Formats: sequence, structure tokens, C-alpha cells
Amino acid sequence: MVAPRELSTAQVLEIIQQVADEVIRPRFRALTSDQIAEKGPGDLVTIADRESELRLTEILSHAYPDALIIGEEATAANPGLPPHLVGAEHGFTIDPVDGTKNFVNGSIDYAVMVGEVRHGRTVRAWIWQPEHQVAYVAVRGEGVTRNGEQVVRAQPSPDPAQWRGRSARVVIREREADAALPQISISALCCGVDYPKLVTGETDFLVYGRPRPWDHVPGLLMVEEVGGTGLLTDGSTYVPGVDGFGMVVGATGSVAASVRDALGARLGTRPTRTQPE
Repeated sequence: MVAPRELSTAQVLEIIQQVADEVIRPRFRALTSDQIAEKGPGDLVTIADRESELRLTEILSHAYPDALIIGEEATAANPGLPPHLVGAEHGFTIDPVDGTKNFVNGSIDYAVMVGEVRHGRTVRAWIWQPEHQVAYVAVRGEGVTRNGEQVVRAQPSPDPAQWRGRSARVVIREREADAALPQISISALCCGVDYPKLVTGETDFLVYGRPRPWDHVPGLLMVEEVGGTGLLTDGSTYVPGVDGFGMVVGATGSVAASVRDALGARLGTRPTRTQPE
């Protein structure tokens, strides 16, 4: 039974889709130079990112006035926000335009992502791919749906040589294939596209740099709901809001552990400015 002030899972998805239609999609392939800026070297932000995050934050804060809201753009202004999510009684993460570079370059591979965390555990997650018109939704203990249909992921091959891995990180993709791990391909450069591919079975593992909560909270719940996990460099399981560098997300716990072991020191190697994470 949903409390009077709470938003149902379907209502949150509808809100995300409405914000995308009103604020994000009209700017797709229509951005002017003054609507694009850099937060740091190669780290782009657009008017669509900022306006959609403000709209989503306002709606969620109205429905849940006591919840901690951590958005990507709000964190750019206040970097101290993410650690407050660790163990938080209630919070939301917002990635208003995941894959901003793709969005700026006119690629349809971008997404809007929201995650809900209670007492340090992600309980609901939404990934909306506006140009693909595909929605992935997860509720802890209830699995994952794709446009309302339950997702069932096949088990990965028992042979590591058959695993399909993706990463944006150059140092990871430079590693040559061997008996322990095949060659790793480049990712979609968008967690909101990469995680669904892992959930549906198109990919068996993903390798990331910094585990920023807005990037990973939604997708990791979906991965967990189909039997997978995310492991940090030290082998610990990912916790929303934790800081660090290096993470492997696998279709199963054994896949994640095997990939982490095979990558070794490469997993925790920080990139240069010219290398994506």
C-alpha cells in the first residue's frame, strides 16, 4: 500500500518521461554552443542536464521532503554530497542526462536515471532511454522490467573466454586477451545503456573507474535483481555513496570476482586526463 505522500514506481517513471519530453528531447541535436559547458577537462554539461535535474529534484523533494537528493549537477557545485548517501535513511540519486557527450554529439545512446535508497540499500531504480523509447525499472525483490515485461537473464558461459566485457577505460581495453579473460570492448559511454545490456545478457561484465552514485545506483540494483553484483578494487561489494576507484560489475558474483582477479592492478589505475573512466 503506497502512503499518500509517496509516488508509485509507475508515477516516478511517468515523471521522468515527462521531464525528458519537455526539457531534454527538444534540445537533442538542437544545442547551441552557449548551451554547452565544461565542468572539467572533457566533462561536459548542457542546459538540458541542469534544467532536467532541477525539475526532477523539485518534484522528488515535494513528494519526499525529508529525503536526501543527490544529483550529478548538484554534486558538481557541492562535491561533499555523495558520502551522505552511505547509510542514509532515505535518498534519491539523479543522473539527468547520462551520456552527456553522446547527447552533445547527437548519439541516441543517452539516458535519464533515478535511484531510490533507504538505509543504505537501493530499493527502486529507473532508467529511461528517451530516443530508444525503452524503460528499465527495478524494485528490490521484484526483479527488472523492460517496458513492463519481466527481464530474465540467461546464465553466462562457464568458460571465461566466452565472456563479453565492456569498459570506457583505455587501460582496461589495452589488456591483451588470455586464458583468464577475453579482450574487453569499448562501452556505450553511458551507464544507462551499458547496464541494461548486462541485465538482458548482451554483456557479461562491465569495468568502471569512480563509482559515482548517480551513475551506478540504478543499474546496480537491476544487476543484483538478475543475480549479479558490483565489486570494488578491494573486493568489497559496492555500497551507495562509497568513494574509491575501480569497480567490476558482473552478471554473477563469480564473474565479477574472476574479472577483478584477472585485471589485478589495472583495475585501480587512475586515468590520465585524456583517458575516460
